[in-house]
Amino acid sequence: MRPLLWPVVLASSSPRRQELLKQRIAEFTIDPAEIDEDALTDADPWITAQRLAREKALTVFERHPGSLVIAGDTVVALASPLGYEQFAKPVDVDDARRMLSQLAGRTHLVITGLALRYPNGLIAKTLTTKVTLRPIQEAEAETYIATGEPMDKAGGYGIQGGAGAFIEKIEGSYTNVVGMPLEALDEALRDLRSSQ
Repeated sequence: MRPLLWPVVLASSSPRRQELLKQRIAEFTIDPAEIDEDALTDADPWITAQRLAREKALTVFERHPGSLVIAGDTVVALASPLGYEQFAKPVDVDDARRMLSQLAGRTHLVITGLALRYPNGLIAKTLTTKVTLRPIQEAEAETYIATGEPMDKAGGYGIQGGAGAFIEKIEGSYTNVVGMPLEALDEALRDLRSSQ
């Protein structure tokens, strides 16, 4: 496999994204992007996910010109009569409780925007996975919330952690739900290597 021409920077402090990226790229720097996510939210969750990923990649690239910056952002979206309700990270325990109760027993979408900014251009993609949670008893939700795990995860749950027990069905990419869709990343890296 042809090596990449540039050093790689991951624009995220997420341990999940770091672990997944290590499966594809041995060495990279971590430089989280600090952006106003609320200002970039759109009624369309696909636009939200891609816009946030792009902005993170562009922001970090300004600090690391000459690098390949990889950024991702995950949105959990639940269909409603007025479109989609979007779930980011819970702001507090009550918010985590609300998210779990709304998602329990229902199918929702996990949409991850992926952006790669490099000296010659930008690649941006989104990937969508359908996730169905089984009904969750109140005591189960409280026990899970007490672990603190939901607090830094879109939708208030981590599929790779304790909430794995709540998953009834997943349709699509598992790594997308974790936060770094390796299928989309592989495709983007192939495109990059073939254009070098």
